[in-house]
Formats: sequence, structure tokens, C-alpha cells
Amino acid sequence: MAEFHNIKIGDIYKETDDTTVVTFDIPEELQDDFHFNQGQHLTLKTMIDGEDVRRSYSLCSSPLDKKWQVAVKLIPSGKFSTYINEQLKAGDTMEVMLPSGTFGVSVQPEAAKNYLFFAAGSGITPVLSMVKTHLLAEPKATCKLFYVNKTAKSIIFKEELEQLRNRFFGRLEIYYFLTREKRDIYLFNGRFDDEKMDVLTKTFIDIPDTSEVFLCGPEQMVNYVSNYLIAAGLPKDLVHFELFVSGLSEEDIERTARLSKQKVEGVKVTILDGGKEFTFTMTKDFDNILDAALGAGADLPFACKGGVCSTCKCQVKEGSVEMKVNYALEDKEVAQNYVLSCQSVPTSEKVVVDFDV
Repeated sequence: MAEFHNIKIGDIYKETDDTTVVTFDIPEELQDDFHFNQGQHLTLKTMIDGEDVRRSYSLCSSPLDKKWQVAVKLIPSGKFSTYINEQLKAGDTMEVMLPSGTFGVSVQPEAAKNYLFFAAGSGITPVLSMVKTHLLAEPKATCKLFYVNKTAKSIIFKEELEQLRNRFFGRLEIYYFLTREKRDIYLFNGRFDDEKMDVLTKTFIDIPDTSEVFLCGPEQMVNYVSNYLIAAGLPKDLVHFELFVSGLSEEDIERTARLSKQKVEGVKVTILDGGKEFTFTMTKDFDNILDAALGAGADLPFACKGGVCSTCKCQVKEGSVEMKVNYALEDKEVAQNYVLSCQSVPTSEKVVVDFDV
């Protein structure tokens, strides 16, 4: 069941001209339920012009802070981001789901781990949470952050990052790359490319000594950097990422077009959620499981409906489905029959999916 809690906005401020940081005042009696791991996100819901609008935003605070904070960058024509950046104020309330997501690894206090982070723009939000947590909870850990922005003024959390670098001197290294301003050192001008990555992997990055890599930002950047590092010898299972998707690839377009012709009318779908079963029959009105279930009256968790946030993740227990796109689940999750219900088109006459995962 998609359970939301009415939470008061404790504080709200502008981090940059187009980015707002929101702190949620979680009641003491809910704080255990709202416990989160670094890298997780909150799904928010509010009514905007009579429409139920939902979005997921990564927590930028560390669970060790006992603070629930998200940073929301204004997106042109974005309903939710515009509302937060221009209308939301301290003292208002918003509906919030419990933290979710798997973008992160467990803390190992005694381990001497070396972490790499690549972020662009607002992709710093989950990365900041992870950097703070691993530095605080793992005294032997080191972190290196490679952070791309348009201009120096647009760098989100610049002051906090510099404070962290000073506090954890020798354990945290930060390298800023700017795409619309010129720096004295050529390496730090522009986006990542073969020339820059060659220098980074020879000078700043020790591939054999790297424990984990986290990437968050535009799809093109994440795919390029991760593929480069893997080709350079980094094991694929050490690479973790979250994407900002700007558009469908040709492969996604072809798959979506093919699945749009898939016959779904008459397919029997059973939803397992909250220990209960909900069964309905697909009609031609919807081609994916989430929209069809919502149309039939089910109350299920969802946010972006674009295959990015994983809020609607479930596990196929019987039958088969095919996803139009998948920007959230890792290969090992797909191998275990986890799917994004908002992208899942039935390919069998009966499908059973479990949301209790």
C-alpha cells in the first residue's frame, strides 16, 4: 500500500538561485519508521492545480545527522520543482512516503575502503549523503569526488563540501569541473572525455585500490564514465549509479513501439501488497501493470512513472512481463525477477507480482 504521512516543513532555504533545500520535521514517534540509509530517497506528494503530483528526491542529509533533507533543483515547466522552489514555505505540510531505494552500500566501520564519486549538478544530493556517512562511520575510509557543474556559482553544496574537505583533510579529495567557465587548469574545463579520463585514471584514480564507485547525473555521463572505468579494469559489480534521463535511446524507442502492439486485454493480474491480494483483468485502456492496477482501484506506490525512481518496484512471482525502459534496477535485481511496474507490459495470460519487497 502506498502509505503517505503528513509531514511539516521544518526549514526551507535557497542553496543556489535555482535549488531549494527542504528539511522535514519528522515527528519523534515516526523517526524509527523514517530511518534511512545513505543514498535513499523520499517520495513526495501534493495537489497542484487539482492534480495529484508525485516526485522522488534523494536525501542529501546523512542518517547520522538524524535530519531528513532533500534538495530540489528547478526544472523549467516542472510542476513539482516549481512548486517547491516558488511556493512551498516553512510550516507547510506535505505528504511523504517512508524512505526507499538501494543506491548505496552498507557501512563497514572497520574496513579501509576507498570510494570514488562522480556527480553532475543536482546529482550531488545522494552523493553528499554517502560521502558524509562513510567518512563519519568508517574512520579508515577515503573518498574522492569528481563533480561537474556549469559555473562555480551553480555548484550545489559548495560550502558544505569545502567544510567536509577541511574536516576530513587527507581523507576527502574534491575535483570540480566546469562546462561554461574557464579554469586555469585545462583538465577541469568541460565534461568527462577520453583525454580527461586517461589523466584521471593515471594520476588521481587507482583502479585496483578502488572499493566502490557511485555515479549520479545525466544518463550520457553515467554510462560513459562507468563504461570507461570498467574497460580500465574496474569490476562491474563495484559500479553503482542513478540516472537523470533526458530522452529515450533508439533501442528504448524500438522496444516501446514493439510492446505497444502487445495484446494485454484479458490478461489476469494479481497484485500482492501489504499481505493482501488484489486481482483484476487488463483492458485495452492501459498497457502497463501499474496504470492498469491504479485504474482498477489499487493503491500502489509510484512517483516518476518514467522508469527512473524505482518507487513502483515489484517482483514477478508468476507469468512474464517485459519492461519498456529500465533506468533504476541493476542487472542482479532483474535476474531475480524484479521489475518496474510502471514499465511492465504483460507477455503471458496470467501475471502475479509482489510489491512486498
